[in-house]
Amino acid sequence: MTTRRIALFTLLISAVSVSAADWTRFRGPNGFGIADETGIPTALDAKSLAWKVEIPGRGISSPVISKGLIFLQTASDDGGQRSLIALDEKTGAVKWKQDITGHTAKTHAKNSLASSTPAADGERVYAVFWDGGKISLGAWDYTGKPLWSKDLGKYESQHGPGLSPMVYGNLVILNIDQDGQAELVAYDVKTGDVKWQKSRTPFRASYATPFLTETKSKTELIVSSTAGITSYDPKNGNANWNWKWVFTSKMPLRNVGGSLLHNGMIFAVTGDGGGDRHMVAVKADGTSQKPVWEKKKGTPYVPMMLAKGDWLFWITDKENVAVCVEAKTGREVWSERLGGSGQVYASPLMVGDTIYSVNENGMVFVFKAAGKFDLISKNDLGEEVLASPAVANGHLFIRGDKHLFCYGTK
Repeated sequence: MTTRRIALFTLLISAVSVSAADWTRFRGPNGFGIADETGIPTALDAKSLAWKVEIPGRGISSPVISKGLIFLQTASDDGGQRSLIALDEKTGAVKWKQDITGHTAKTHAKNSLASSTPAADGERVYAVFWDGGKISLGAWDYTGKPLWSKDLGKYESQHGPGLSPMVYGNLVILNIDQDGQAELVAYDVKTGDVKWQKSRTPFRASYATPFLTETKSKTELIVSSTAGITSYDPKNGNANWNWKWVFTSKMPLRNVGGSLLHNGMIFAVTGDGGGDRHMVAVKADGTSQKPVWEKKKGTPYVPMMLAKGDWLFWITDKENVAVCVEAKTGREVWSERLGGSGQVYASPLMVGDTIYSVNENGMVFVFKAAGKFDLISKNDLGEEVLASPAVANGHLFIRGDKHLFCYGTK
């Protein structure tokens, strides 16, 4: 893949972000957390609040938006039930809810029994459920009618699950990375039948959702985990190339916040709860095992990155520090502590030239995506936020511990 072709793909992704008003998978168009919307308020207060509705139970599944519906997942307070909920985008009213049986199980304190984010393709919505022992993948139409469900077997991770599906053509693709077992599987969107299945090197459970790159000659599916970064042909699962992590820490590190493609490079982050961090920038054509640049401190673990023009942006988990670096070199341009108490688990999003970042205590920091730090506003939602926000059709959606907030034109 040439640099010129990668640049063409970057332009293609930008065009997709402009034309696509919906937010149909985790982190929106191609999973990069970027939208070219207008009219999104930068002050989140009573005046800009379009609606606020209570979500039953608990979950940190992020909202996705398609054809006037918002889809998200939740679990009952007693752990006995998992649900896929569809809400009206304009009012927040529940349109339908589909339930499956579950049971309580151990997760990380900041994880939940319903942490997977659905994916939608305009006809069907796909969701991964964990019943406390096994995971399943199912499909429903937009009226809530169940179409198919597949038992994917036991899922093991010391932190619980958080894997989310994505859609490519007539395939729904799932990166199933758990402790001691890892595979990438593509299912038929209409039947749930396995179209292809590829084993991957397992380490510690990772949760990154794949994304696509596209050139004039081919489409590539990029998957990142503790094993490294691998390019696949999404039509048949054949591997194109693989880049392997070289860790100097005591243990291989998890890939929780997924990778990002920008300006001919793939940026990937790993880390662990003990504070180890490792970020790399690698060539997007897979031609070199040597990183273009790397950092081993001051980088994120759970929150994903953002990119615009010459810059790469991220938020550190524990310190809540916003960082801007030069994408091609990793040279720090600026870093600023956003303030407030609490760590950051939600990935930031970028709307035009504005970045929104939410910490766990519900403080929303809004600042410019620019080469100079410019804080626009600080906003307090008044409840815990662990799910990543979404933006669609002129509205900003933030899922809190108890409510779904919608900001924008009433």
